[in-house]
Amino acid sequence: MDRPYTILSCAMSIDGRIDDTSPERLRLSNEADFAEIDELRAGCDAILVGAGTLRADNPRLLVRSPVLREHRREQGRTENLLKAVVTRGGDVDPGARFFSTGDAGAVVYTGGPGVATATERLAGRPDTDPPAEVVDAGDPPTAEAILNDLAGRGVTRLLVEGGGHIHTLFLTSGLADELRLAVAPFLVGEEDAPRFVMPGAYPYSPQTPMRLVEARSLGGIAVLRYALNPGER
Repeated sequence: MDRPYTILSCAMSIDGRIDDTSPERLRLSNEADFAEIDELRAGCDAILVGAGTLRADNPRLLVRSPVLREHRREQGRTENLLKAVVTRGGDVDPGARFFSTGDAGAVVYTGGPGVATATERLAGRPDTDPPAEVVDAGDPPTAEAILNDLAGRGVTRLLVEGGGHIHTLFLTSGLADELRLAVAPFLVGEEDAPRFVMPGAYPYSPQTPMRLVEARSLGGIAVLRYALNPGER
């Protein structure tokens, strides 16, 4: 494989919502699931989200466990992953924790006018912040261009953590290898609540389904893992 092995990870309600419409972030997971995701992060080289996730959550996207960070150091790796964000318009917040934390730097994937916008937005960041680079990944950005660039940076294993537009981008491209879903035991029931995926032309049909490779309970949450690559179905 000449592109990174790509894992999609998402926590959602039974009705496929990744949040509700309230100002507070809806908790869809538990500490046991957070610990597993932390371990999953620690085993990857890069982590990717969409600009909507940055605006809504202001995440740091770091490896939380000191033990896992130490293990990465012992392997000659950075403590944390290379961070990547996808944005069509390039309007990213240079003061976001995404850019100011970690030790592996960040990449902004955008295209068209977004390249100039993102470059201008990031120009005034403090010199003490980790490095950040803007990359033209097409207008609009494509999963193929993003994965090709990451492969050129030595990324062999990528974790994609959403949101819905980003999961849709990778799932419709057919370039993802694995999907991990944590399903909370309730329904959100709000029409305007954000979804796990959007309508699109997916390669996973009744004739070519994903392959379920794991299903288990984790503190009341259902953890489902699917193989997506045709050779692994």
